[in-house]
Amino acid sequence: MAAGRLMLERGYVGTSVAAIAGEAGVVVQTIYNSVGSKAELLAAVLDRVAAEPGAPALLSGATRERMAEARTATEVIRILARSSALVNERTSGILRIVSEAAVVDPDVGEFEQKRDAARLHGFGEVAAALREKRGLRGGLSDHEAAATMWALAHPHTYRSLVLSLGWSTEAYLNWLEKSLLAALL
Repeated sequence: MAAGRLMLERGYVGTSVAAIAGEAGVVVQTIYNSVGSKAELLAAVLDRVAAEPGAPALLSGATRERMAEARTATEVIRILARSSALVNERTSGILRIVSEAAVVDPDVGEFEQKRDAARLHGFGEVAAALREKRGLRGGLSDHEAAATMWALAHPHTYRSLVLSLGWSTEAYLNWLEKSLLAALL
């Protein structure tokens, strides 16, 4: 997709809708009519990147099924860690653009806040699954557990460890799994 490629190369601010239209071989109005604003275009790019073949949504139907079939809370954590690592790896580039754009575009900032809230809600579902399997540590509320998962598996954490510090995705996955197990069970 031209928009994603250009935004990764030039940044959000450095990429105009006109440049995207030119790269895509369409007129600017076509983009506005088919997708909407520049912020909506960025959201569509992120959705497309996350939905590419082989890219699991954090709590896709298949991930939920695997968690439901898991016999232990430890298995649920392992499934969550793997799914989070794969999603973060696939979306890290475009999520960096989202974070940068949120500073200058209030619509992107709102979009980023909604995605964070949705991510926290999804982790709440995982906390409930852990509690059902009698695996959530005593004294830890579902909300606290969800917030812990949200912080540890957040794309910013992935970017800090993998992209900034040079960890491999495998090292991140191992760290995430150990950290989630230690914090939640």
